Amino acid sequence: MSQAARIRDFVAILENSRLPVSRARLLDELEVSAATFKRDLDLLRDQMHAPIKWVPGEGGRDRGYVLEDKGWSSGKLGLPKAWFSASEIYALLMIHELASHIGPGLLTEHLQPLITRVTLMLSAAEDSPEDVRARVRLLNSASKRGGSPHFETVARAAVKRRRLKILYFTRSRNDRSERIVSPQVIVHYKENWYLVAWCHKAEGLRMFALDAIEEAALMKDPAKVVSKKLVEELVGRDFGIYSGKNRKLAKLLFTARQAPWVRSETWHKDQVGESTADGGFLLTVPYSDPRELILEILRYGPDVRVLEPTELQQEVAQRLRAAADQYA
Repeated sequence: MSQAARIRDFVAILENSRLPVSRARLLDELEVSAATFKRDLDLLRDQMHAPIKWVPGEGGRDRGYVLEDKGWSSGKLGLPKAWFSASEIYALLMIHELASHIGPGLLTEHLQPLITRVTLMLSAAEDSPEDVRARVRLLNSASKRGGSPHFETVARAAVKRRRLKILYFTRSRNDRSERIVSPQVIVHYKENWYLVAWCHKAEGLRMFALDAIEEAALMKDPAKVVSKKLVEELVGRDFGIYSGKNRKLAKLLFTARQAPWVRSETWHKDQVGESTADGGFLLTVPYSDPRELILEILRYGPDVRVLEPTELQQEVAQRLRAAADQYA
């Protein structure tokens, strides 16, 4: 029996008993050694803060362990007294594994104690949490940049709706500048984090890569409130994170070799795709700022051709020629 299952049974025995439960009975019902029993008891008391008390049994009364709050597992932890099923515990562990790869330090550091308690308290599975996690592997893509040491500060400012003072490094200009910003939303996109905020220096909405924020300090001043419509115009409406007001439609013709793969991809929720007579695939996708779309197009090399618009076609052609010139 796994430790998680033993903990579940341990608590259930104490919750369902009106009288103190003797150590001998617990050892017998849990089928554990004295050493294992002590480890489980210490975990319940020290890490899960279970209100388990030893009653000495003075005056002829029964001696043993009692759970001072019979509704502890449902009241204090917010957990149902009917334990979750094994499949639900597997789902919890999988979510935790996924979450640990998204939040750079925040989720793993602050949610780990809660996840541990929930897992141990609710697990009905015979497999330990470590065994389940060992069957899940997430590999970071090459596009993932380094984590930001200021993630928690930025996240707190966004949630508390407070202004931030940041020192920001603009890579394209190789320039550092101090700014006061009003956070609106934090975006996780392609394994990287971005802050959408009102920049009081530029007097407009801007997007900041979190790994380019070199300093961040939470201010007392409330953040400027920006309408959701303006925020959506910057992020989430058109292709990728580089959105804007001037929406255009890109028509991309993929070869028959790439068609099966592109046909199953979602570049944008409003995209339109159709197969061609020669087995190719014509994808029409909206965009405003072409930067990220161009990177996606270049990824397919000779297996895609930009049909429209002309300026996008010329930009892609120019980049391909410049790349080819390096090998002339």
